[in-house]
Amino acid sequence: MLNARLRPAALAALLALAPLAAAAEPQSDVLAAEILPGWRSAGGSHFAALHLQLAPDWKTYWRSPGEAGIPPEFDWTGSQNLKSVHLHWPRPQVFRLNGMQTIGYLRDLVLPIEVTAIDPGQPIHLRARIDLGVCHEICMPAVLDLAADLPAPGMPDASIKAALRSRPDTGREAGLTEITCDVEPIADGLRLTARVRLPATGGTEVVVLEPGQAQVWASEATSLRQGGALVASADLVATSGQPFALDRSAVVVTVLGSDRAVEIHGCPAP
Repeated sequence: MLNARLRPAALAALLALAPLAAAAEPQSDVLAAEILPGWRSAGGSHFAALHLQLAPDWKTYWRSPGEAGIPPEFDWTGSQNLKSVHLHWPRPQVFRLNGMQTIGYLRDLVLPIEVTAIDPGQPIHLRARIDLGVCHEICMPAVLDLAADLPAPGMPDASIKAALRSRPDTGREAGLTEITCDVEPIADGLRLTARVRLPATGGTEVVVLEPGQAQVWASEATSLRQGGALVASADLVATSGQPFALDRSAVVVTVLGSDRAVEIHGCPAP
């Protein structure tokens, strides 16, 4: 199932690669997956994880995968004693090939899943259908059907803890002093320009602007350092083709540098 936010370029790439994907190796030869059951925290949340192991040189994608990437989708239908799920994405890598930029993970991914139970005193049965893309010389869609029981108290897992530590820093942790966003109309939507006063994160900084609204597509951002600030701009278009109001509190600005990554939630007006 393709995400409604799938960029036109990504859709075209998938269609072009469909014959190649059909001739590719079986999914089981390039991808193994499991749910790590994890442990119940003192606060009542349960920390589990999705563990993906890919064949050498194969990669999968971050939640915002870039112009030619395939965004993952999660369906928790069939789970029991499940109130909510929050994914803690580790810092991803930036890949560049044939002039296109994608963002994701190579070879191995432990994706922490923070689960809130309806009844914290009872076990949780987690069931997930996950649609994602995996790529090497070709791209192929993959579908995972996974299930696991998450008993309390469970057992702390070093790999999950390591993945939690590898999350991007918050703005406060990274030394953010100011963030503002200008919004201006364009022919088919809005242009969002974020101005972020933040110490350099190292190397060529890649900025991802996520509108945080499921039916709004965001282009790849352009960015530069300007007068002590990192300035990034992206176009936002509703998949319905209709005008929309931007919820500034839902905007997520992620800066990916060679030394660190930073994730900032919310982008107020100047």
